[in-house]
Amino acid sequence: MHFVIMGCGRVGSSLAQEIEGRGHSVAVIDQNPDAFRRLPADFSGKKVTGVGFDRDTLVQAGIEDTYAFAAVSDGDNSNILSARVVRETYGVDNVVARIYDPHRAEIYQRLGIPTVATVRWTADQVLRRMLPLGSTDEYVDPSGTLRLALIDYHRRWVGRPVLAVEAATGARVAFVSRYTSAVLPGPDVVLQENDGLHLLMRADASAEVERILTAAPPAEES
Repeated sequence: MHFVIMGCGRVGSSLAQEIEGRGHSVAVIDQNPDAFRRLPADFSGKKVTGVGFDRDTLVQAGIEDTYAFAAVSDGDNSNILSARVVRETYGVDNVVARIYDPHRAEIYQRLGIPTVATVRWTADQVLRRMLPLGSTDEYVDPSGTLRLALIDYHRRWVGRPVLAVEAATGARVAFVSRYTSAVLPGPDVVLQENDGLHLLMRADASAEVERILTAAPPAEES
């Protein structure tokens, strides 16, 4: 598959290397040709100088055949404009934009453009260690029906199978983040201390899911 990335900073260059390392083709767009120095010498993808909302630049990068597009430059306006052009003009469904302003991120999320709000993500990680147990949204579908959220849980859930979480809450465990890796749910996967629990659930069931998980689970039958 082919991928296009706008922005060859630390995030963009890392994405490009990761995607190419998985056997896919990649094109990287940046206004500053010096930015391509962040790519390794053996990078075989395209390096296109320009802006991601310029159609000639996008075509040169292979946007007409791309599977996904990521706008991860340092500018919110450039990122969101590029994401909208790619989605609305070229019909690319898999589009994501990095947005520093959390208020803008929420607006564009509702428009159906997934966003990674760097400032909000950082703030949430701090707040999660300061405020009572709860959840942090990672994705909300455009209709507002489904949420993917990082959910806090009572310490007594540690050692329980993740499938027990699903049985208790009716939510789906999307994955468990463990140190620097992600673990998919399965019958042998149990929660370990400091695991991140990422649940996919109906938005209208969120409060009940949080209530169940932030309380101690029922005692296991002997």
